[in-house]
Amino acid sequence: MRLISYLDDGTQTLGVVDPDGLARSAASLGPDLPTTMDALLTGGHSALDRLRLAVEGHAGEGRPWQELDLFPPVPRPRNIVCVGRNYKSHAHEEGVEAPERPELFLKHTSSVLAHGQPITWDPDLTAQVDYEAELAVVIGAPARRVATEDALRHVIGYTCLNDVSARDLQFGDAQWARGKSLETFCPFGPWMVTYDDVADPQALTVRCFVDGELRQDASTADMYYSVAEIVAYCSRAFTLQPGDVVATGTPGGVGVFREPPALLRDGQRVVVEVEGIGRLENPCVAVR
Repeated sequence: MRLISYLDDGTQTLGVVDPDGLARSAASLGPDLPTTMDALLTGGHSALDRLRLAVEGHAGEGRPWQELDLFPPVPRPRNIVCVGRNYKSHAHEEGVEAPERPELFLKHTSSVLAHGQPITWDPDLTAQVDYEAELAVVIGAPARRVATEDALRHVIGYTCLNDVSARDLQFGDAQWARGKSLETFCPFGPWMVTYDDVADPQALTVRCFVDGELRQDASTADMYYSVAEIVAYCSRAFTLQPGDVVATGTPGGVGVFREPPALLRDGQRVVVEVEGIGRLENPCVAVR
């Protein structure tokens, strides 16, 4: 299933998008169903199972999802955990060795942005804004000290994410937090695809386009650490909770390491595509 969060009559609402692109509110599909993404995550896999059963028989009903006022699929993530240098092609273009372990950092939750909304930055603060196309996972059940072979049981869904980065701040600070966390620097969506519709998260193509030009093109098979390994690794240090979003790294082709560098500019449009998941689009606006 493809699940969205959107504004309906002033209320944040959970919706289901059918194969034809028509969206219905979960509440309209029957009683005792989660009405928001928060409620779904609180209910976990049992709430998802009830929703899945309710969806049957409602194909061809609803509104085109493009007409809706979208939130990110998880409007208020508890945490946004990211992995740096997790693709061989990205480590190669940066000229660094393979990481000995997943390199974790956090993005501030105030950086989240929905599909279609503008990525904005103050050119007096940063002059090196970059894109990073990523597969992201949404945690649906608490994960603490889980084994790699059990880790995917704690994932409820997958989405497209753009780990937008202010490179001058990122490389100029001792830590990456500021350069990765400017407001609007974490677009993800447009929806979350539930785990049962993703047969193998290590067999997906990840692409990024800027104004229609292909900038990144790789397979999740190119990761040093798989989705399951990342979830298990995180869980050894801290509990992953329902509503946490884990971004799994970006492949080679980012703007700062191209020759010459090709960073984002005012007026451009950036697209992140993940095979079987979706297409995330955002315009770029420099605002003083």
